[in-house]
Amino acid sequence: MRIDVVSLFPDMFVGPFGHSIIKRAIDAGILNIGIVNPRNFAFDKHHIVDDTPFGGGSGMVMKVDPVVRAVESVIGDLNLNKRIILLCPGGQRLDQAKARELAAYDQLILISGHYEGIDERVREHLADEALSIGDYVLTGGELPAMVVVDTVARMLPGVLGASDAAQQDSFYSSLLEYPQYTRPREFRGWEVPEVLISGDHAKIAKWRRKESLRNTLERRPDLLVAANLTAEDAKLLREILDERGGN
Repeated sequence: MRIDVVSLFPDMFVGPFGHSIIKRAIDAGILNIGIVNPRNFAFDKHHIVDDTPFGGGSGMVMKVDPVVRAVESVIGDLNLNKRIILLCPGGQRLDQAKARELAAYDQLILISGHYEGIDERVREHLADEALSIGDYVLTGGELPAMVVVDTVARMLPGVLGASDAAQQDSFYSSLLEYPQYTRPREFRGWEVPEVLISGDHAKIAKWRRKESLRNTLERRPDLLVAANLTAEDAKLLREILDERGGN
């Protein structure tokens, strides 16, 4: 997969994309990331990429022409399965289902806004969709772009190593993940659950599913509405409710 990020601050991506899973995906040839600066496509003397808003108001607005040219510069094969995404507070909320959807594309182009935003014509005529990572305002779209790259990259085959690693993540199946433990077995009197060292894989799988359901019920019960629950899951939920005194 190729992901291109349109940003006025390309140096912000050096650290996040130069370490850990993203770096390994790049080194393995699974992921190719490019950063393009709209300032290189502002052809006036001073490479100006922003201007005052029509109608008045505070702040500056990113101009439409440098952004469009920057995006067009990274579009290769017109038949490529690609998606152009504007990152802004008013976009659709990013979730795990959207990450899986985006991971199916051959190329993603992420447009990072700055200042008071981007000329609306970018959203109306260039972007295929707009995405948000939450109901809050950041200084620019660079951090959201990093979040999108990270969550999408995890969905790509081979990135996490184990074939089912991504499927075990929280939110992948609309449930939170089960608790994880490692050595030492005991620390300050805090014990690892006995079932996890029993060697009984069937019991471990059942425990993990039940704890996943428990975590979701206690921390994000809204997720259960969209979860694809089985009859066994319903039985486990009843056990959990009984353990809580039926509440």
